[in-house]
Amino acid sequence: MAVMESQMVPLGSPAPGFDLPDVVSGRNVSLHDFTGRPLLVVFMSNHCPYARHIERKLAEVANAYAGRGVATVWISSNDVENYPADAPEKLAEQARRVGARFPYLYDASQEVAKAYKAVCTPDLFLYDAEHKLFYRGRFDATRPEKGTPGGEDLIRALDALLAGQDPPEPQHPSMGCNIKWKPGNEPDYFS
Repeated sequence: MAVMESQMVPLGSPAPGFDLPDVVSGRNVSLHDFTGRPLLVVFMSNHCPYARHIERKLAEVANAYAGRGVATVWISSNDVENYPADAPEKLAEQARRVGARFPYLYDASQEVAKAYKAVCTPDLFLYDAEHKLFYRGRFDATRPEKGTPGGEDLIRALDALLAGQDPPEPQHPSMGCNIKWKPGNEPDYFS
């Protein structure tokens, strides 16, 4: 497992489009399904200790903020041939295990992860209602075997967004397992 930090894409960047299958419902979900709503996009994994560390609390926060108008999608872009714990049926089990009430999408081509410049799991991107990047970075300061997740960084960003305030500063990179790229499919933004 290679531990990496997120790229910290510039604030105000537009959300790249996506149209991916939901591992639970089987239907495709696209960025256009969330037009006019704030959207939290999280690149996740079922096997990464960093993602597993926050998965329940992250789902709890996402479910709570859905009631305040914020949509959430989780996306897995990992190579399932070499990491079968991230196969769609295993992701569906993860979604049920953590009580996710939002789509969990599978990015088989890994093109969506590349478009977002996602690096690790978890990698969080919060967009405003116009789908301009408002927050990117960590869920909170905890790490596996070090602290109980509370989601303070993300919650601070969500509350600022909903209150019409400026993006919170500082924003710290997320940290986690690198996305498991298919051989030869590694993105060029690492160079």
